[in-house]
Amino acid sequence: MPQLHVVATPIGNLSDLSPRAVQTLRDCALIAAEDTRVTRKLLARFGIATRMISNHRHNEAARTAELVERMLAEGFSIALVTDAGTPCISDPGYLLVKACADAGIDVLAVPGPSAVAAALSVSGFDCREFTFYGFLPRAAGPLRKKLLTIASSHVPVAVLYESPLRVRALLEAVVETLPGARVCLCCDLTKLYELTLHGEAEHVLSALRANPGAQKGEYCVVLDLRGIAPASADPPPPPISLEARLLEGMLSGLTLREAEAALRSAGERRNELYKASVRVRDFLAHQNPT
Repeated sequence: MPQLHVVATPIGNLSDLSPRAVQTLRDCALIAAEDTRVTRKLLARFGIATRMISNHRHNEAARTAELVERMLAEGFSIALVTDAGTPCISDPGYLLVKACADAGIDVLAVPGPSAVAAALSVSGFDCREFTFYGFLPRAAGPLRKKLLTIASSHVPVAVLYESPLRVRALLEAVVETLPGARVCLCCDLTKLYELTLHGEAEHVLSALRANPGAQKGEYCVVLDLRGIAPASADPPPPPISLEARLLEGMLSGLTLREAEAALRSAGERRNELYKASVRVRDFLAHQNPT
């Protein structure tokens, strides 16, 4: 019976490819790779000569039916890989996995490296409950709203991906929108020059700004949202004027004098109330001239 093997590949350090993954890549008849050029380097490192076929975001929908049909007709197994890490997590592959499962083909995980799991493991946060969001919107407004949505979920830890060109803008939005959030910022995990920064968002942002090499590598960002007070998604409404409050009291059945007395009892200043009452009388006189 054919099988689909979902194989995790290194996110940086090639030594992280497991012996089981090496054997699976050798034994399968075909490797469905996100980018065959990237995977070819990995296969060469381990002396693997298995044939490859591309399976990326732009051709996966068309490629899936072809691969499943061949697996059923010819009875061979396929290994699914992406450029780095575990397939189907912000990477192509889920359409092939779903189609194989729907067709009755066994889908087997060959676990291994994952930037999400690696970043969580070095964060120092309580990660018994977390959410993964992948890449957030690029534009400032949608990014701010998404961060507020993440905070409103009440799940204490969130994991994000970001490019080196936008990571500063992401942290600036976190500082502005989620004051008090703690951050574990990971860059180039498992690689020779990997970098991990811990601390409150504004401190991590300062360290990032001071790093001349910050615009290199790929980032995985872990946010600890415990105890934060998110900023409002919208600007606060303007305060209601004393004139409007006096008119509101009159609409509820009070006289102007009674409405003024009620606001004075609520702590409003006598002089300001007098001025507002004069303006209300002038307004009413203008609306109802005698």
